[in-house]
Amino acid sequence: MTSYRYMRLVLPVLLLLLASCTPKPQRFSQIAEEFVLNSLTFAPSLATAAGYHRHNGVPLDELLDEFSIVTANRQRAYYSRFSSGLKRDVNPEKLAPEDRADYDLVRQRIDFAKFELEVLTPWAHSPQLYAEVIGNALFTPYALEYAPRNKRFYDILKRMERIPSRVLQAKGNLTAAPKIWREVAIAETKGNIDLIAKLKAERPAEISKKFDSAADLATTALNDYIQFLTNDLEGKDYDWRLGKEKYTRKFQLHLGTTETPDQLLSAAEAELKKVREEMARLCGWNGQGDLNPIIKKRLDQIATRHSTPENYFNDARRDLAEATAFIEQKGLLKLPPNKNLTVIETPAFMRGIYVVGGFNPAPVLDPTLGAQYWLTPIPANWSKERIESKLREYNFYGLKLLTIHEAMPGHYVQFEYANRFEPRGRRLLRSVFASGAFAEGWAIYSTQMLLEQGYLNNDPDLKLTFLKQQLRMIANSILDIKLHTGQMTDDEAIRLMVDQTFQEQEEATAKLQRAKLSSVQLCEYFAGWRDHMRLRELYKQTKGAAFNLAEYHQRVLESGGLPTPAVAKLITGKDLK
Repeated sequence: MTSYRYMRLVLPVLLLLLASCTPKPQRFSQIAEEFVLNSLTFAPSLATAAGYHRHNGVPLDELLDEFSIVTANRQRAYYSRFSSGLKRDVNPEKLAPEDRADYDLVRQRIDFAKFELEVLTPWAHSPQLYAEVIGNALFTPYALEYAPRNKRFYDILKRMERIPSRVLQAKGNLTAAPKIWREVAIAETKGNIDLIAKLKAERPAEISKKFDSAADLATTALNDYIQFLTNDLEGKDYDWRLGKEKYTRKFQLHLGTTETPDQLLSAAEAELKKVREEMARLCGWNGQGDLNPIIKKRLDQIATRHSTPENYFNDARRDLAEATAFIEQKGLLKLPPNKNLTVIETPAFMRGIYVVGGFNPAPVLDPTLGAQYWLTPIPANWSKERIESKLREYNFYGLKLLTIHEAMPGHYVQFEYANRFEPRGRRLLRSVFASGAFAEGWAIYSTQMLLEQGYLNNDPDLKLTFLKQQLRMIANSILDIKLHTGQMTDDEAIRLMVDQTFQEQEEATAKLQRAKLSSVQLCEYFAGWRDHMRLRELYKQTKGAAFNLAEYHQRVLESGGLPTPAVAKLITGKDLK
């Protein structure tokens, strides 16, 4: 499966707009709110997505994220001052349980942000960062109806006017980049140029002259960026691998765990063997001989039942309605009251990493505006072989499982619960800085839970397809850890995905690219799923005969996206082991 999008981009280095920088004695939810709102000013494009439009009188919707060493230093200073203020004004041992969970999350986010600023320095090596920030800055006001259309196009105009200076910043900042990152950045920048052309064609008449001028200058600058990436950065390579030391540090900060990558890797390799044997038994394996032929034969039969490029989106909408009806019929959890989910094409500037699809939550400060289930269309210029490979991977059952994961009752339901949380400061903190492992783990757990409850009449082909996707989830961690710590080659990665986890060649190739574009995020799925399974068992033991599945789901979702171990402490009073 893919991922939800929110503060999932690397926290960029931007213009500091802060009025106050240290916590003062007050309710911790107010401290959390101050921290989140100030953090959002670092990234105006993400502030718009969160529904935060003005900070101390400054219109964030008109600003474009800035990248410079000066602003990086200002950010570091902010986090240091805020951290010192926490130490001075807050005694975590005296906080109520909910506040203590929020305190720990703030500390984790500060440590992670400082690690990115001081160690990873993405602005110096990640050309796709600039392309994705620009794309989001333009697309969000276009797609999100937070103001009248004319006002939103004015915001787009003001952001477009800043693109040439941001391209100059990118050219000055980027010293070297991996070839794959340059290639993806070029493709995403071309997507931005197409987006600007679309915006230009739809702009209001009253600002047409200024808009067209800004659009032309922005397009020229982006074409210049493509030439820079193609020519000036050519040969200035950079290793996309983090290496063991940096990877271990990011792994623990990002996942909020004390577990080491080697420990998760060992668990993943053991689970891989277990799931493969379960699949083989479902296919009639007698315990003797090679598992692969018998599993692959059955999966090949299943893969022939699939959609077409023309019907792909309609089939996903059908699956969304089907899953919703099943949950309501079975009473598995109380669904959010809002009917604010749309299925749209993944924006072109985000298809480098969202090669299949993803989820974009509703703004936490204005959730009625709606959430988006992104589905990446199948390009018309692909060969028949590539199209068939993609459709075989996301076949009749695979597309249903993708829709459950991204939307119902996966990411969409989880974020809708998080967006209704009170008090406001707690809601902001747990939505904007939601634990990736909690979110991805919930999406996989909830998919498994639907199958346990008889979804699609216990169809054995659906079960086998789900187990295949469990193999992919497990392989995500193996790939990520081994690739980034230098224990696996590209050929070994492809063989793992194709031979051991039965992925189509198109899927395996796209996943290898994704593993090179990101780090640690692919571990969220397996780590998060393990935690959710352990959490349900712990809650069952705690409640005994009074355990109720729907009530359990509500308790978990009402935690608002905290790391799963923190959720365990809150709803059971026990540590997750």
